[in-house]
Amino acid sequence: MREFGVVTAPNTVRLERVFPGPIERIWAYLTEPEKRRVWLAAGPMADHVGGVVELRFRHSELSHETTPERFGENGREFRNVGNVTACDPPHLLSFTWPSSGGDMSEVTFELSPQGNDVLMILTHRRLADRPEMTSVASGWHTHLSILEDQLAGRKPRGFWSTYMELEKEYEKRLSS
Repeated sequence: MREFGVVTAPNTVRLERVFPGPIERIWAYLTEPEKRRVWLAAGPMADHVGGVVELRFRHSELSHETTPERFGENGREFRNVGNVTACDPPHLLSFTWPSSGGDMSEVTFELSPQGNDVLMILTHRRLADRPEMTSVASGWHTHLSILEDQLAGRKPRGFWSTYMELEKEYEKRLSS
């Protein structure tokens, strides 16, 4: 497993990954619906501040694992709708994300070249509470692992099995 996400401020989780470049390739996997759907979610994404982001999650399609019972219908397919809050291709993308507390949280992707590779810093802010931080950290960690598999040309690891394992670890890490 890659390095775990960390709490950097109240209700904020940050994960860092290094992916094979160039930076335009990683930007495409963030912003182009057909590329994004193989590791995160399909759906349109505006390329300007204020534009709409619609993410349609189908986790079982990422690795063809059965959705655990406890996630019910939301585990099979759900939709997030938010707005772009920052966009500076190919370095910075931020957008709002519905939070379990009813307010909007915010996800930021920062990309910077590191030789032939690209450093991605993903920061998710304004999360409602510790359970949401655990869920979000586990989810992002899993999605970034699947992106890593896709970029390396490997068969993607199982979404649900990876998520469930990571959730246990994040529950321990974020409770201390």
